[in-house]
Amino acid sequence: MAVVKVLVEGYAREGNGFYEATCTTVLIEDSGKKIVVDPGCNKDLLLLALKKEGLTPNDIDLIFLTHYHVDHVLNIMLFSGKDILDGNTIYRGDKEFSFKGKIPGTNVEIIETPGHAHEHATPLVKTEKGVIAIAGDLWWWEDGKQKTDKESLLSLKDPFVKNKSALLKSRKLILEKSDYVIPGHGKMFKVDK
Repeated sequence: MAVVKVLVEGYAREGNGFYEATCTTVLIEDSGKKIVVDPGCNKDLLLLALKKEGLTPNDIDLIFLTHYHVDHVLNIMLFSGKDILDGNTIYRGDKEFSFKGKIPGTNVEIIETPGHAHEHATPLVKTEKGVIAIAGDLWWWEDGKQKTDKESLLSLKDPFVKNKSALLKSRKLILEKSDYVIPGHGKMFKVDK
């Protein structure tokens, strides 16, 4: 079974004349591979979290991006020479390779979940705890505003949405397929079935 660990819990909040945010960064260990999902943009928090796990960026095998917003991708520069994956493509330097269904060499299923962004994709990971969806920004909250009852999850407004109907369809799909959800900004929650 795979292991999923939140390295950095994402946040989004108003500052004094600015806005600050970084996404939730997750470590998946599956089939002998270490995968970082959404390395975020707070370099210090990520490096400290890796150090607490006894890891450095060199110990990571793959980087998976749920989507391309800067608060999710800026730290990819820490993982020089590593394969970068999105919902259907592996980027290796200047080469691109297609894949479908699972991250190659692992049991991590990838589901296309457009809405927040057109390219948005969600890893589904089977663990001893159940299926965990690393849902990127299908759901995200400003600090302290997280509500996880089904009605709130389906009606949550997203000011950056690209396609409202696709987002709702993606949210419903992930709630059906998962036991737990790790949102892009906020705390992991259990799905009420």
